[in-house]
Amino acid sequence: MLIDTTAINQQRNHFDENADIWLFGYGSLIWKADFAYLERRSAYINGWERRFWQGSHDHRGTLEAPGRVVTLTPVPGAICHGMAYRITPETLAPLDHREKNGYLREVTPLHFTDGFQEQTTGLVYLATEDNPAFLGPDTLEAMASQIARASGPSGPNRDYLVNLAQALRHLKVEDAHIFALEQQLNSL
Repeated sequence: MLIDTTAINQQRNHFDENADIWLFGYGSLIWKADFAYLERRSAYINGWERRFWQGSHDHRGTLEAPGRVVTLTPVPGAICHGMAYRITPETLAPLDHREKNGYLREVTPLHFTDGFQEQTTGLVYLATEDNPAFLGPDTLEAMASQIARASGPSGPNRDYLVNLAQALRHLKVEDAHIFALEQQLNSL
């Protein structure tokens, strides 16, 4: 089911007074930064794992045949690596549109991994299990099969998974869920 969270996110002005904001990307935002940014740095957040549990009816699938994209699930002690972007508040409007199918802006502590032991506060887009597009867990075989079949306005769902796996390898990040799902997809 399609839900447009754009208006909700535009009311979530956690950083109203700031000239710039850090945004954490853990899925396509790692490898598809098609928005203006001031700076880009590798980073991680604590207490979250990336999972292909969110339905994509608007980018990597359709209403009739949704694709699967990543969201985060809370796991104590987990670390989720990704990419942080320093952006201006004006950049949030196009990002709200891009992430409109169930994702909400949330505040999170960010830890940079590019040689400087810095921490800051930023935003992350999360799709929790209470949004209508949430698909939840399934077997690797079932998720890979759905990803192999799905395609939407942004292209085949398969490309999303393959590009994410390649980006994580480039960052030298191990992600058992992503790599196992990619292997399952390649075996189809």
